[in-house]
Amino acid sequence: MRLQSALLFTLTIFAVLAPATALAAAQASNSGQKAPGKKQAASGSSLSGCVDQKEGHYILVDDRNLSPVADLEADGFPTEGFAKHVGHKVTVRGTSSSGSTRPVFKVRSIETVSETCAPTPQSDNK
Repeated sequence: MRLQSALLFTLTIFAVLAPATALAAAQASNSGQKAPGKKQAASGSSLSGCVDQKEGHYILVDDRNLSPVADLEADGFPTEGFAKHVGHKVTVRGTSSSGSTRPVFKVRSIETVSETCAPTPQSDNK
């Protein structure tokens, strides 16, 4: 009789915990799938150009004529992280939003393309 009671108790506990465990595993799996999707959406846009500093803010300038393309805003790292890229040609990934004078690009990652940045001479384009 005790063996039947112990077995019944064990089966009851298993019957209660198994669905809860399966639900928790499914939710964890779904959470894992959502996070990369958000990351992909955030890093889906990219810009290339040269990092410069103007009026205390970091900006991305066109590597051909050095005209401003976007204001850079760090997303997930300190703004000072742009300092080591000043004067370098880079590719930034993140999201863009409209700003007052030019778009604001929230940078999630930055990759150096070249250690130098200079305007392209007009004669090379012909």
